[in-house]
Amino acid sequence: MQIKFYSGNIACAEGALAAGCRFFAGYPITPSSEIAEYMALRLPQVGGVFIQMEDELASMAAILGASWGGAKAMTATSGPGFSLMQENIGLGAMTETPCVVVNVQRAGPSTGMPTLVGQADVMQARWGSHGDYEIIALSPSSPQECFDLTIKAFNVAEEYRVPVVVLMDESVGHMFEKVVVPPKEKIKIVERKKPKVPPEEFLPYKADDFVPPMACAGEGYKVHVTGLTHDEKGYPQATSPEVQERLVRRLCDKIRKNERKLRDIEEFMMDDAEYALVSFGISGRSSKAAVRMARQKGYKVGLIRLRTIWPFPDEYFEKLANEIKKFIVVEINYGQIKLEVERNVGKEKVELLPKMGGEIHMPGEIYEKIKEVKNGN
Repeated sequence: MQIKFYSGNIACAEGALAAGCRFFAGYPITPSSEIAEYMALRLPQVGGVFIQMEDELASMAAILGASWGGAKAMTATSGPGFSLMQENIGLGAMTETPCVVVNVQRAGPSTGMPTLVGQADVMQARWGSHGDYEIIALSPSSPQECFDLTIKAFNVAEEYRVPVVVLMDESVGHMFEKVVVPPKEKIKIVERKKPKVPPEEFLPYKADDFVPPMACAGEGYKVHVTGLTHDEKGYPQATSPEVQERLVRRLCDKIRKNERKLRDIEEFMMDDAEYALVSFGISGRSSKAAVRMARQKGYKVGLIRLRTIWPFPDEYFEKLANEIKKFIVVEINYGQIKLEVERNVGKEKVELLPKMGGEIHMPGEIYEKIKEVKNGN
């Protein structure tokens, strides 16, 4: 075990290396640039490849190609670059290409506030590309979680054959804290499932458990990769509603039906809570401090901090709907996770404490919101 002093961005890069990432393609953009800079230094040291691409569209295309070449691949960006990656993220979902996209969020929209915090890319992470598809998004709130959840991102990308988003924010990316790095043999690493049949019997998109085995280029199997609607052989069937129905249902259900397995929630003082804060990323840290303040005043308040944002834990919130008087969503946007909580517990049970970006919530202002909500009931 090693004790390091890392920023969130560096911890994310080291987590990627520990997970087996050996290819990075990216384009510098504040506040994620340190990830690319660090990977440019570290990847050659471990036999990997770093490429600075001409833009974010090319970066996303490059990591999809690298993944089909057999490498664990990653890119990192922020809001404007994430927008440019969306078409190829959809391609990755359709072709079931495992890869990791780190989005260190800043205040938007458009160029916005490049050096300041935001959390308004939540819905973009889920719905940014077109058509029906499902994606996984993880949200760290500390450099330690940047390390741990980046490893997890690679593992679930490989397990479910899907692009996975590490949805960081500027404050977490730039803060420095202690990070415990376990020995290599203690780190759980998941590898993609490989074919168990000879090449002449292999169907690239035949799945017995929603996720088909993946044969990469150069492994002796026929590989056909297309963004068009395709059958189990991988061949285009772009005029067949039946094939489209089968394919899209499987692409969505492989994530939806595994939500419980993917669920990752920190519950803080929720055992006897009558009110619950709901938060993620840097806002979760301020929310935890506010819960402590409220508890000292005798308020029965707890915190639900989402480490897995997508797929959203609908069932979890539905079960809490009758137990919690009010949910207070704390997020640095104008109410994105709030919409998901409302959908599950009812609009009348949800309050929002937003910020438009640029600064984080202070524990005191969250505490004042708790008082306001409690005294209004």
